[in-house]
Amino acid sequence: MIPDQLAGSTIAITGATGFVGTALVERLLRCVPDCHLVLIVRNGRRTNAQRRTAREILSNDAFDRLRSELADGPESFDDMCARRITTLSGDVGSDGLGLDDDARAIFARCDTIIHSAATVSFDSPLDSAVEINLLGPTRIATLCQDLGVTPHLVAVSTCYVAGNRRGTAPEDLVSAGPFGIGLDWRAEVTAARRLRSDTEAASREPDRLAEIRRRAHRELGPAGAPALAAKVEQLRERWVRDRLVEAGRARAASVGWPDAYAFTKALGEQALVESCGDQPVSIVRPSIIESAWAEPRPGWIRGFRMAEPVIISYARGLLREFPGVPEGTIDVIPVDIVVAAIIAVAARGPDGPLVTQVASGGVNPLRYRAMVDEVAAWFGEHPLYDQKGQPIVVPEWRFPGRGRVQGQLRRAQRALGVAERGLHALPLRGRQAEWSAAVEARRSDIDRAMEYVELYGLYTECEAIYQVDNLMSLWESLDSDDQDAFCFDPRVVDWPHYISHIHLPSVIQHARVRTTPGRSRSTDRSARLRSQVLAPSRHVAAFDLENTLIASNVVTSYSWLATRRLDPVDRVRYVAKTLAEAPGLLRLDRRDRTDFLRHFYRRYRDAPVEQVAHDTEEMLGHLILANCFPDGLRRVRQHRAAGHRTVLITGALDFHVAGLAPLFDEIIAAEMTVDGDRYTGEMVTVPPTGEARAQLLDEYCQREGLDLAECVAYADSSSDLPLLEAVGFPVAVNPETRLAAIARTRGWLVEDWRRVKGARRPPLPLGPLSTPINTRVRR
Repeated sequence: MIPDQLAGSTIAITGATGFVGTALVERLLRCVPDCHLVLIVRNGRRTNAQRRTAREILSNDAFDRLRSELADGPESFDDMCARRITTLSGDVGSDGLGLDDDARAIFARCDTIIHSAATVSFDSPLDSAVEINLLGPTRIATLCQDLGVTPHLVAVSTCYVAGNRRGTAPEDLVSAGPFGIGLDWRAEVTAARRLRSDTEAASREPDRLAEIRRRAHRELGPAGAPALAAKVEQLRERWVRDRLVEAGRARAASVGWPDAYAFTKALGEQALVESCGDQPVSIVRPSIIESAWAEPRPGWIRGFRMAEPVIISYARGLLREFPGVPEGTIDVIPVDIVVAAIIAVAARGPDGPLVTQVASGGVNPLRYRAMVDEVAAWFGEHPLYDQKGQPIVVPEWRFPGRGRVQGQLRRAQRALGVAERGLHALPLRGRQAEWSAAVEARRSDIDRAMEYVELYGLYTECEAIYQVDNLMSLWESLDSDDQDAFCFDPRVVDWPHYISHIHLPSVIQHARVRTTPGRSRSTDRSARLRSQVLAPSRHVAAFDLENTLIASNVVTSYSWLATRRLDPVDRVRYVAKTLAEAPGLLRLDRRDRTDFLRHFYRRYRDAPVEQVAHDTEEMLGHLILANCFPDGLRRVRQHRAAGHRTVLITGALDFHVAGLAPLFDEIIAAEMTVDGDRYTGEMVTVPPTGEARAQLLDEYCQREGLDLAECVAYADSSSDLPLLEAVGFPVAVNPETRLAAIARTRGWLVEDWRRVKGARRPPLPLGPLSTPINTRVRR
């Protein structure tokens, strides 16, 4: 029996944080009670391997059944795991697995090694896939040789190492390419590493960096140097990754594989067999692994696999057609059948066949059209709902070629790109800016659909039939008890029942989709976010002023002051001149907010301090408060009532906002130098814009002993991105197009605050006529 064959053995497992690995750990703990597990887990950025085991493996709902079974027993689940599991910090992407001396000693005592670690993404960068998928198994074999031990190594591969073939795919080693072209895996490793180095160098060429910087500026606008630099580096790294992904696809396609995953897995098999020496090796090749048929419970799944994104996109009406052969076979296998087969191969030992394929197409085929019909019928009865609470009617599925689908999606991408650039050029804000966010969301959906077609189209068009003779021979060799406890016979799966009653309900349960009619949950979500920003535990609420609390800006404030003592003729001249300058001022503002303020504030040169002070007192009521957003001022008072500090951070001049002091604990504003009794038009310090706002708020929190992570920030522009990113609770108020898109992507609270209905909205507010005092503000 399988439990007896593995009793008392020590089994090392790589990839335990993954889909198959987690199911494997659960099944061994529950069904092979006398084995000990050694989990080789990579340290995370902020958590070590032991903590990752607790959080990412043992806390998964796959273990709910085992927890329940142990609940009334003498040993708790946690105690059992502590006794039977040892976690080692290691990485199959590093020579020697990165194990220290103590870990190597523990590893050397293992009787069996199950290697399930892999980069399973079909769009992995070529060098990453080579380091993990190709070299990972070889690194394990080399470590065993260095330690002088020969445990049985069970390597989990994939059926798709057979490549883009039609017809029978036997359980043989693919050592020279799917069509016998004779590849040298060592040469592929060298080329992939050189490609990474060359691509990194190309990404740093001046012309490339200039283009990346222009793209970053288009996305962020005048967000400040730090934010722009971070975005440039992010885009540069993405460019490198995209080139390496493209290279992986191209190289795999050139030699007959669907993608870099299958390509590097095939070469990994070749490298392992050539380098393992006397070490016994078995290779298990599953096909497309999906949710569980029965163990640990029907429908159990960890993360979305290959089919789920396509299914959800179809149910949401985003995909109306997908490439594939209607009479072709979609070779899907539930994860519990795969896990049971791996355990059976490990228990059998190395005396059996080298390769065992775990697939359904040869003995229990699922036809593409049958699967589509089941999915369409299910979503016809259980539709998803759109933002308006209306059911989404799934389209009639068609089966075109990949070229046609890709052509349609590319045309849609181009059209949406033009629309997005046009909307970004317009001065939209608030609900109007949501148009841009909606276009960007739609473009993201199209990009995702294109990605699915490129990644999965070859799999749905695949006409290979994977033979499972070795699998069925192993199945027939088991007694009835083992067959009951470790079922890996693909013939047991009833596909209509699996799709409609197991897989699709599980997919919908894990997907973030609307399954009930009625109003959108976004209102509830906004209310929840609003309660978070007003929670008593918050420390500071920082507010921008212009277009956040008031419908005004530095130009309108200056215009009000500058025209206060002008006669009607001069007023007309002023308005005409200012409107003519408006496009240039807008361009400068969009390019760099600080430069714009310095340039514009030069107009205050020679303005009398006394006169300006007198006029700004009147301006508070006539302009500032008359153009305020009542909901914004109400929010300030709510924060004060909750015991939060309130801080106004604005690029407006300090004498413009002095009248708002009763609302705020601190006002941080631009200050102008004074020469005698007149303003110079020059700044005392850098105006509080862009990254300076984030720094000023950070300094304020440090000075007052407050936590920046417990702060709330309200702002309207992408130039305020550093401030919004610095706090724990960002709020976009009446956002312009760039910020609206960013806020939507990141899930921030968005507020739409408006002026009082009926308030006058002149294109350029002018101050009321008044008797001249000394001299007027400089025109």
